[in-house]
Amino acid sequence: MKKIKIEILGLSSSQSQTSGSFALVLGESEGERRLPIIIGMFEAQAIALEIEKIVPNRPMTHDLFKSFATGFDYKVEEVVISDLKEGVFFAKIVCSNGEKSIEIDARPSDAIAIGIRFEAPFYTYEAVLAEAGIVLTDEEEAAEDLEEQIVVEKPKGEELKDLGLDVLQQMLDQALADEDYEKAAKIRDEIDKRN
Repeated sequence: MKKIKIEILGLSSSQSQTSGSFALVLGESEGERRLPIIIGMFEAQAIALEIEKIVPNRPMTHDLFKSFATGFDYKVEEVVISDLKEGVFFAKIVCSNGEKSIEIDARPSDAIAIGIRFEAPFYTYEAVLAEAGIVLTDEEEAAEDLEEQIVVEKPKGEELKDLGLDVLQQMLDQALADEDYEKAAKIRDEIDKRN
């Protein structure tokens, strides 16, 4: 089967009835189809942290996987969203140590979170896109669907833009200590704007 290269387009709050779930939106690199996959809050956070290059105080599970694999000279060659059965997506992480290659079954959310840590390419098959892929008819629809990107809440009663750099740095340190990575990303973005 021919693999189709896909990329991460965004994370958005899911419209499903499961609270705390997010939609990971993947899209064809050379096409118009989108592949939305519902994932949990922790997996969404793990993906967002790596995309934003935020380093937590302690390694998260996906960071631990990378350290473990690297320690044994394995690297992730690619991640493949390999199948869709009864509305459930399946994925494979293809790893190699240069001599031996293995495929590891994984949930797509975990596979993507690990894959981005290795800067691995993402793929799927035509059958998966044909069954679950959606085509957006115009640019406005695309903007609306991806508009609800993960947004970090501002501290209540405070506008980040109104705070000094020293206060922002203290807030960033506290957010990281509390493992509130979404808040940390927002604060870091405000600090970056000023530098």
